[in-house]
Amino acid sequence: MDNAPMFTNDTIVFGLLMISLGIIFYTSSRKDGFWFKFYKIVPALFMAYMLPAVLTTAGLIAPEWETVNQDGEVEEHASNLYFMSSRYLLPAALVLMTLSIDLKAVFNLGWKALAMFFTGTIGIVIGGPIAILAMSVIYPEALNGAGPDAVWRGLSTLAGSWIGGGANQTAMLEIYGYNQKLYGGMVFVDIVVANIWMAIILIGVGKSKGIDKWLKSDTAAIEELKEKVSSFSKKVERNPSLTDLMIMVALSFGTVSLAHLGAGYLSEFFSDFVGNMQNPTVKNIFTFLGSSFFWMISLSTVGAILLSFTKAKNYEGAGASKIGSVFIYILVASIGMKMDLTLILDNFGLVGIGLIWMSIHALLLILVAKLIRAPYFFLAVGSQANVGGAASAPIVAAAFHPSLATVGVLLAVFGYAVGTIAAIGCTILMQLVSP
Repeated sequence: MDNAPMFTNDTIVFGLLMISLGIIFYTSSRKDGFWFKFYKIVPALFMAYMLPAVLTTAGLIAPEWETVNQDGEVEEHASNLYFMSSRYLLPAALVLMTLSIDLKAVFNLGWKALAMFFTGTIGIVIGGPIAILAMSVIYPEALNGAGPDAVWRGLSTLAGSWIGGGANQTAMLEIYGYNQKLYGGMVFVDIVVANIWMAIILIGVGKSKGIDKWLKSDTAAIEELKEKVSSFSKKVERNPSLTDLMIMVALSFGTVSLAHLGAGYLSEFFSDFVGNMQNPTVKNIFTFLGSSFFWMISLSTVGAILLSFTKAKNYEGAGASKIGSVFIYILVASIGMKMDLTLILDNFGLVGIGLIWMSIHALLLILVAKLIRAPYFFLAVGSQANVGGAASAPIVAAAFHPSLATVGVLLAVFGYAVGTIAAIGCTILMQLVSP
């Protein structure tokens, strides 16, 4: 099947994404008229995510596609833009946004951040079996399959992804032996449902003050952190010279290169170390330590925190976090292009399970946030640290304020650590309730 989009050259696709971001920023800067009213309702960050999704849905661009060659063989193709932005620009953005971090103020955010993160984890653990029970009544055909084809086995990979990340997802595929020919359907549900939820969260960012008022939340610690960073930024603010810009590029991508170097060695060491473990369950619990992405993000963040104790933090005054924000928006656009809105109907049953599952996760977060009066920031970032991991938790955190991006990373690291254990618990429950 030939399903190539109109534009397959990454250079052209990147240009279209940049034009989309340019249009969004131009229209969102209007101070009156239609666009002013529009962006009061819909945040610019949400549009940066949704416009590329519209381009993919229209068939102009695609994250991956297939073509048939002259010999009748199917060839698979993929865009490298998400890989580029998640491996190069995301860690560079984290470095630039963390330069001016106040660690003491971050720790002063208190226990509610962790409470909301673990609430999100529990929501995923209990949401899976509840979704299966609900779907067995609404649309039992969606749960057909036995042995390696059993739906609960496939859903175990979603649990791994939504609590930890890609490494945890792969571990669950290995533990429960789901039919790999059907695995693509689960990956699709993962992308669709997680992206829909992220879109809802981004809309909520624009209405966070109203949500916080309804939650009766105490946002004093968050506002204090924002104020500290803003005051520091104003104190060291200056018109950046070319030297400033080049040094910031050197600091960010230099740190990223060292992080990639260290991640290569550490992931290889831990892959061998974990691979030699005798107990298969213990082995899969620690699979995430063999992920180079996990180590790359962790080392980039550690490097940035170390730089924040040096004079490098003064580059915040030259616009370090603004450059970081540019990188984050490019990442958001590349995530958005992975979403084809027309494909939702093709896997209606599985997507239905995923939507019910994510709704349980969301409702539990809202309930607990209301009970403990946690700010919407903790709800949003706690959720994304589970569902989106290190790739999207910093995006949501930075949408509130660039200085908060590191909070998203720190919580996402927790997700990697507990992902496989929690996903195994979720899968046991899903197996028990499956027809």
